[in-house]
Amino acid sequence: MRLPRFLMPRTVVSAHCDLPCGVYDPAQARIEAESVKAIQEKYQANTDPEFRTRAIIIKEQRAELVKHHLWVLWTDYFKAPHFEKYPNLHQLFNEATKLAGAAGAKGSLDPAVGQQLLDKIEEISTIFWETKKA
Repeated sequence: MRLPRFLMPRTVVSAHCDLPCGVYDPAQARIEAESVKAIQEKYQANTDPEFRTRAIIIKEQRAELVKHHLWVLWTDYFKAPHFEKYPNLHQLFNEATKLAGAAGAKGSLDPAVGQQLLDKIEEISTIFWETKKA
């Protein structure tokens, strides 16, 4: 079934991302990951059960946001040429999202796990900014 002519697009455009460049930044994931690590540290320093319960809930919410921001970069910003130039990029994202998930910072109260997540995001960030220079 063909669309009527008046419904056909008048202008065809293309872009390598959803919006003009400048809307994507790994800093969003990093900020949430910094919150995760800070909460893990505060949890370790406090024995109040109510505080600890709230800390766990908030940490898990922040970790979920880390995953979201990483997925947006992985699926919306990075394209085939990036993955060709940086063959370890898929692996980095896989490791980072797992570090943000239940097997990582979301399921852990150890600040060392939060730091591992931050380190992985930094690796992705380095590649991201290299792609912005090109």
